[in-house]
Amino acid sequence: MGKENLFNKVWKLHTVKELPDGRTQLFIGLHLIHEVTTPQAFSMLRERNLTVAYPERTFATVDHILPTHTLKRPFIDVEAEGMISALEHNLRGSGIRFFDPSSGKQGIVHVIGPELGLTQPGMTIACGDSHTSTHGAFGTVAFGIGTSQVRDVLATQCLAIQKPKVRRITVTGSLGKGCFAKDVILNIIRTLGVKGGIGYAYEYAGPVLDRMSMEERMSICNMSIEGGARAGYVNPDETAFSYLEDREFSPKDEEFARAVSWWKSIASDPDAEYDDEVTLNGSAISPMVTWGINPGQSVPVDGAFPRPGELAAEERKTAEEAYAHTGFHPGELIQGTKIDVAFIGSCTNARISDLWEAAKIVEGRRVAKGIKALVVPGSQQVKRTAEEEGLDRIFIDAGFEWRGAGCSMCLGMNPDKLVGRQICASSSNRNFKGRQGSAAGITLLMGPAMVAAAAIEGKVADVRDYL
Repeated sequence: MGKENLFNKVWKLHTVKELPDGRTQLFIGLHLIHEVTTPQAFSMLRERNLTVAYPERTFATVDHILPTHTLKRPFIDVEAEGMISALEHNLRGSGIRFFDPSSGKQGIVHVIGPELGLTQPGMTIACGDSHTSTHGAFGTVAFGIGTSQVRDVLATQCLAIQKPKVRRITVTGSLGKGCFAKDVILNIIRTLGVKGGIGYAYEYAGPVLDRMSMEERMSICNMSIEGGARAGYVNPDETAFSYLEDREFSPKDEEFARAVSWWKSIASDPDAEYDDEVTLNGSAISPMVTWGINPGQSVPVDGAFPRPGELAAEERKTAEEAYAHTGFHPGELIQGTKIDVAFIGSCTNARISDLWEAAKIVEGRRVAKGIKALVVPGSQQVKRTAEEEGLDRIFIDAGFEWRGAGCSMCLGMNPDKLVGRQICASSSNRNFKGRQGSAAGITLLMGPAMVAAAAIEGKVADVRDYL
C-alpha cells in the first residue's frame, strides 16, 4: 500500500519537469480568468506574438468590478467599463469560453467553476485570484496566481512553482448548534495564525469535514490563504461525486463511472505521510467573529475583545494596531457591538445553502432601523435558484437589498463600499484596513447566519438565540 497524500499524487501527475532553481514546471488542467487580472496578461501575450495555447482549458467570467445593482452598459464606473471591455476584446477569437451576464451562467469565478462541473478531483487549477484554494474542496491542487503567471498559463498551460509541504488538519467531534463551516475555518486560522500555513498546503480531514456538504467544504478551503497556506483541499468522496453528477461539464454516463473510479484513486492513502499534523476539537468551536484587522483576530461571539497582554508576544503589536484602527476596548464583550452594514455574499459564503441559513434567521423579522443590509448571490444560477425557492422575497420583506451576482462588498473595487467609519458584519473573507472600500471602515467577519442575526439586531448577535 502506498503512503502518498493527494497533494503529492496530483503534483506528480502534473509535473512536466523539475527546474534547476528547485521549482516545478507544473501543467495546469483548468485555468479560470476574470476581468481584473487579465488585461495586462493578454497585453504581454501580444507583445511577444503569443497566442493562448489551450483555449479549451481556460474559462472566463466577470465578477470583481462588476456592479451588482445594474448591468446597463456603459457602466457609470469608467474603470469597470474599461476592464470588462478589455476582457471582452481579449477573448474575441481566442477560443476561450466566456460566461458573461448574458449567458445566464455568470458569477464569482470560484462559485461558477464548481457549479458548472468544471472543477473536478485530481485537477491542477490556477486563477488570478488568491481564493482559488476554494476548488480544493473537490480534491484538487488549486493556486491563486499573479498577472505574469496568468500570462504564463495562457501561453504555455504551465506554471513554474515551488512545491509546498503538506499539513493535515483533522477536526474531530461534531459542531454544536449555530456553528458552521465559517466558524471552523476562523477557528483554524485563529489557532494556527495567519502565518501558520506559510510554506504549506492544508489537507482538511476528520468527522466534521466528512459530514459537511460540498458548499461548506468550499468555505473551509476558500480561506486557506488567510491562514498563510498556499492551498487547501479535502479528499474526494461520495459527497463530492454526488455533487458533480449531471453538472454541465462533468463526465456523463459510463465516463462518469470511470471518472469516479479514478477520482477515488487519487485520494490520500490511509497511511499517507504528512510534513505536519494538527488536530482540533470541533465540538469546542463556537460561532466566531473577527474583531481586528486580520482574519486571525477572532473570538467566540460570547467572548470578549482580548487584552494585548494576554496575547502571544508576536501578536501584541498587531492587536494594538487593530485597536487603534477600530476603537474597540479590550475586555469588553464583542456581542452587542453596533454595526452599520450587513453583507451576505462573497466567494466564501454566497452559495444557495448560505442563503438558506441566513433566510431562516430573517424570515418574519425586519432589519434594524438605520442598517444597510444586502444579499449578493454568488452566481446567476444561485440567484435563480434562490428566487425559485422564494428566498429573495424573504430577504426583501425583511429589508435587505437583493442584488445581482458578483464580488460586491467583499472588496472595494465596485460601487458596493463602506463609507467613512462604518462597521460591517460581513460573510466575506478579509478584514484588512480598507478592504471594503473605506480606509476608516471596520469589517467584522462571521458566517451568513450570524450576519443575518446582526442585521436584525443592528449589532453583533449570537445566532444560537435564533435557533
